[in-house]
Amino acid sequence: MDRQEALESVRDNVENENLVKHMLATEAIMRALARRLGEDEEEWGLTGLLHDIDMDLTEGDMESHSRLGADLVREMGVSEVIAQAILCHNETHGIPRETELDKALFCADPLTGLIIAAALVRPDKKLSGVEAKSVRKRFKEKSFAAGANREQIALCSELGIELDEFIELGLKAMQGIAPDLDL
Repeated sequence: MDRQEALESVRDNVENENLVKHMLATEAIMRALARRLGEDEEEWGLTGLLHDIDMDLTEGDMESHSRLGADLVREMGVSEVIAQAILCHNETHGIPRETELDKALFCADPLTGLIIAAALVRPDKKLSGVEAKSVRKRFKEKSFAAGANREQIALCSELGIELDEFIELGLKAMQGIAPDLDL
């Protein structure tokens, strides 16, 4: 499956435009992580793009979310490695994250929300003016973007990446696709 086919599948299965933007942002971060870690950029990008493909279908039911997603992407013909990362990114299932891809998706997923929130509190609501140090400062404010799980983001250390570098990498990746995110 190539990126265009994956994006078409996302558009076919996800009606919530903000969720699509989240998936695009996760894809961008995953691609940047793959470059940083010397991994397969296409595989990691597809994982980020497809990771929440079932969210509308499961209506947010966390017991079903990611199980259905993993099944869907298997049916689309993606690798078992991608399906496994999608399955274990939802900690409700208690499936251990074993591969670098599993761990990367798990910590990249909530980072998008923190970065988007940092952009939305700016007067211009644009990513271009957001600095990594301001995202890092907001990271410490538990009430800011409360849904962005800080402990999950901080697991970037399992990839050998310090939190400050991870935030900067994620921010730059998302700034690179800002028009697609309407930010």
